[in-house]
Amino acid sequence: QLGRDISNNTHLKDVYLYEGALNDHKMSFVFRGLTRSNSIQLMALYENNLSIAGVRSMVPFLQKNSLKRLNISDNDILSEGLNLLFQALSDSPIENLRVSDCSIESIELASGRLPRNLKHLHLDGNNIKINADGRNGLAKLLQGGHSTLKGLWLNNNKIDNEGVAILVDILRSNTKLTTLALEHNNDITYDGEILLLKLVNNLSSIKATLQSNHTLTNLRVKYIPYYSSLTFGSLNDSDSDEEGPNPDGEILRRINMAVDINERHERVAADAGKEKVILTQLHSGKRAKLADLQGVDHSVYGEINPLHLPEVLSLIGQHHGQGELYVALK
Repeated sequence: QLGRDISNNTHLKDVYLYEGALNDHKMSFVFRGLTRSNSIQLMALYENNLSIAGVRSMVPFLQKNSLKRLNISDNDILSEGLNLLFQALSDSPIENLRVSDCSIESIELASGRLPRNLKHLHLDGNNIKINADGRNGLAKLLQGGHSTLKGLWLNNNKIDNEGVAILVDILRSNTKLTTLALEHNNDITYDGEILLLKLVNNLSSIKATLQSNHTLTNLRVKYIPYYSSLTFGSLNDSDSDEEGPNPDGEILRRINMAVDINERHERVAADAGKEKVILTQLHSGKRAKLADLQGVDHSVYGEINPLHLPEVLSLIGQHHGQGELYVALK
């Protein structure tokens, strides 16, 4: 009866049935009556002890609806349930999908059908471990001209350095994702953090810096208690490169310098690349610290065409002052 009543209400936009209001058995009755509803835009179904059976009951409704936000977190739908949701929502206007704490172990998508309008995907608190088997699923989400995802939350999972390497490889060519959250994945170590730093500012060459990811404006890797005390960089900064109070602080600070630049130039990626080159390749102090972190042991000037040196020296003098210009001319 509840499903039919909701379906008959053509003005209802938000439905909240959470914290034990439903179970798998009730879901079948509620969604049987909901199939004719086309006004609902938000549905919150978290903490109902739902399983894959509950998700199956939703499929006819999800295939024909105006839903834009769905929160089905804190249920036990497993990886199979995530697959089923993606398939059912492939033609939906869904933009925000929350599937946190749902015992999901992988993003191995059995079907090529994905929600075509999805912008924000929350997968926090699952048991996701990204490996070669799950690479194709992530690639479907994040690569290709049809990718619409702007935010991906993967906090509190089982992602390690191998998973980071796969993410980095996929995101090199991504121009849509602006937020990636990886906090509290305890198996991401120094090596994984360095991979993420290289993703947003690769110092190995000027070309590599220009081809780094200039889209990510929010990349959260690890919580630092004194995070707010870490200053970021800009073309107007002096070389205020004091070490952070935490051993991980220097890498994370450099990551945030890069995504801060991305944010300043989010409309023109090429401008972000140019600023990264000027700020980190053409400033001796900043470059020395980044080079040490990334294992780069050659001079930047060896790769610059001599015909372009006057322009490069002009940029150094303009943005970094006479002291840096003197270092460059030595």
